[in-house]
Amino acid sequence: MNTRPDPTEYLPLAEKYISLVPDGNIVDVLQELHDDTLKTLGDLTEEQAEYRYAEGKWSLKQVMGHIADGERLWSYRLLHIARGDAREFSGYDREAFVQNSPFASLPLKEVLRDYSAVRMSTLTLVGSLTEKGMLAQGSFNNYPLSARAAAFIIAGHEIHHMNLIRDKYLRS
Repeated sequence: MNTRPDPTEYLPLAEKYISLVPDGNIVDVLQELHDDTLKTLGDLTEEQAEYRYAEGKWSLKQVMGHIADGERLWSYRLLHIARGDAREFSGYDREAFVQNSPFASLPLKEVLRDYSAVRMSTLTLVGSLTEKGMLAQGSFNNYPLSARAAAFIIAGHEIHHMNLIRDKYLRS
């Protein structure tokens, strides 16, 4: 699907992610993001992957785990909506997810393997959807949410965090 979601398809806060997504087929965009992320992070050392740019901030490995977990949640919402089981979805406690995840103690290669596995699942899901499925709507935090918007949020969320990784983690 090559068309961007209309602002009526998602909560206003999601605009900060959706606006980051380049034009083009969302499956192609997600694949390109995956490839670029692995290229950017694949050769980092464990010391680099454990870096935190400030007290209380997540390590680079934890950020990547957060991206994967966020994608899992958005793909779950996307799947429900596209399959006609639309419902009201709510947010989650990202700090609890990160603090209770194993990402900080895993080798970077394992964190990236997990991220990649999640992305491959998202790619097959989004790539298999019809236009009707992509345009189907549910509700998130009392706002409409289309499957298409969820796919764009996945991409924009990764772009947002990869911009932070490049700026805050890889500059030093």
